[in-house]
Amino acid sequence: MNAPHSIANIDHWAERVDMAAAFRWTARLNLHEAVANHFSLSINEDGTQFLMNPNLVHFSRIRASDLILVDANDPETLSKPGAPDPTAWGLHGGLHRHCPQARCAMHVHSIHATVLACLKDKRLPPIDQNCAMFFNRVVIDDNYGGLAFEDEGARCAQLFSDPKQKVMVMGNHGVMVIGSTVAETFNRLFYFERAAETYIRALQTGMELDILSDEVAEKTASEIENYPVDQEARHLEELKLILDAEGSDYAS
Repeated sequence: MNAPHSIANIDHWAERVDMAAAFRWTARLNLHEAVANHFSLSINEDGTQFLMNPNLVHFSRIRASDLILVDANDPETLSKPGAPDPTAWGLHGGLHRHCPQARCAMHVHSIHATVLACLKDKRLPPIDQNCAMFFNRVVIDDNYGGLAFEDEGARCAQLFSDPKQKVMVMGNHGVMVIGSTVAETFNRLFYFERAAETYIRALQTGMELDILSDEVAEKTASEIENYPVDQEARHLEELKLILDAEGSDYAS
């Protein structure tokens, strides 16, 4: 496996390449929404400095060198050249300011997770292995308050109080997924959308759901969390190899 070639004078190159690959695959899987969604990755110890996508650039075009560096504690951020989208600043700035365990954060309006967010009951029942992966590991925000400018972003960030919960179903909005690395977070985003799709399609049959017991669901979630092979890292590495074979410019 070839290491990504770094561009001189650009720090955190490997992390940038991982982020760019995640953007490209999010677009390929149609989990994005126009130029409105955003990912971020902390690069300092307390998590308040982070990389994120530039404003109004489609995920399918983002390259490693395009990512901007943002400081969650800089109140002048939005007045500077190359400023991020105001809602990206509000949501991700608040998250990295108040939730240090969220080293990486991915916010999308993916179709099935957003359908789940629009139901009166926004819980994801453990009806299969993918759904069970998230048993007791999702926080639900039932208090949507409009676009995620700074106050709304801070409110959402403070809902991640349980370290076991790394997915937020943002009621009437979309989904926020957090993790410690790009690979972990992207893998979680991928599987949550798949799980939500399974649930929504099962509801569409109108048939009675076969829901796993709490005991089996928790056992399954724990087994996945402690799986002996690092599938998350391998998942992202395989996606990067596919992009490389296609001649993609993501790592430039």
